[in-house]
Amino acid sequence: MILDCFNLQGKTALITGSSRGLGAGIALALAEAGAHIALHGSMAVPDSTQLTVGEVTAKSGARTIAVTGDVSEDAACVRMVDQVVSEFGHIDILVNNAGTIRRAPAIEHPLEDWSAVLATNLTSVFRLTQLAGKQMLAQGSGKVINIASLLTFQGGVFVPGYAAVKGGVGQLTKAFANEWACKGVNVNAIAPGYMETDNTEALRKDENRSRQILERIPAGRWGTPSDLAGAAVFLASQASNYIHGHVLVVDGGWLAR
Repeated sequence: MILDCFNLQGKTALITGSSRGLGAGIALALAEAGAHIALHGSMAVPDSTQLTVGEVTAKSGARTIAVTGDVSEDAACVRMVDQVVSEFGHIDILVNNAGTIRRAPAIEHPLEDWSAVLATNLTSVFRLTQLAGKQMLAQGSGKVINIASLLTFQGGVFVPGYAAVKGGVGQLTKAFANEWACKGVNVNAIAPGYMETDNTEALRKDENRSRQILERIPAGRWGTPSDLAGAAVFLASQASNYIHGHVLVVDGGWLAR
């Protein structure tokens, strides 16, 4: 049956940046599809991560654990993947969702902001994919889902670092897919449109900018974490086994406008 292809029963997923927002929504979707879940949050907000663990467990019944650490630090990436494999015995799905954004005109953009965004949004994607991928290649199967952005395709305004790394996420997705597609590991990405998250709070509070954004979105609204649920389950499941190196846009029609 076709619906069986979307079943994630017995699979284990690590979702970075999943204590809230898009990551939490993706974690819940994968859990409801049957996966065991490793939720990730920064060391600064461990209580938030534990709260989300409770919510995901209560709503889905999935076995759920919390892992913490700064993804910009290599030691933390190594520790998180090792913890998931130690706890569950394997890792089948990696969602690289953790990210940050720094806003400033390009000529004033601090080098430290550039470096911070690069480390969190791109270097961590490379490193975690490398680490989890080693496990996946050994078992001959696995799904990596990178969270890209509309700025994978567009330049944005006042976010040169963020635009650069999200373009990089798209290219990195293709690079890994080219090497691993023949080895049973799928590497793809989701590019969310304008979503109601902490990262877009400033935009949503700017009455003029928010109006301009909504006027361009054919769906006529900001997206929510639940809008990514279907795309995440699809790319994590065997239903997407012949899809490699693809960036799936979930944007309410923004790019089509």
